Amino acid sequence: MVKHIVLFKLKESLSTEEKQHVMNDFKVAIEALPATIPSIRKIFVGLNINSDEKWDICLESEFDTLDDVKAYAVHPAHVAAAGILKEAKQDRACTDYVF
Repeated sequence: MVKHIVLFKLKESLSTEEKQHVMNDFKVAIEALPATIPSIRKIFVGLNINSDEKWDICLESEFDTLDDVKAYAVHPAHVAAAGILKEAKQDRACTDYVF
C-alpha cells in the first residue's frame, strides 16, 4: 500500500473567510473522489485549526501502488477538484511512501 500525503499553504492575501470557503470546497470535492476513482482506498482532507502552523490543508490518501497514485493525479475528476486551489495556493509539499 502507498500513503500519499499532500500539504497546502494558502496565500496570505486571502481573508479568513476566503480561506475557509476554499478549504471547505476543496475538502468536499476531494472526499467525493472515491465514487469516481475506484483506485482510491482511503482519502481524507484535514483543515488546520492552528494558525501558528505553516500548512492550511492536509490531504491523506491510500492506494495499492504508486502507479495508482500517478493515475489519480491526472484523472479528470482529481484535476477538477485540485483546481479549486489553483488561484488560492501559495505552496505545496508532498510525500508518497509504502506502508
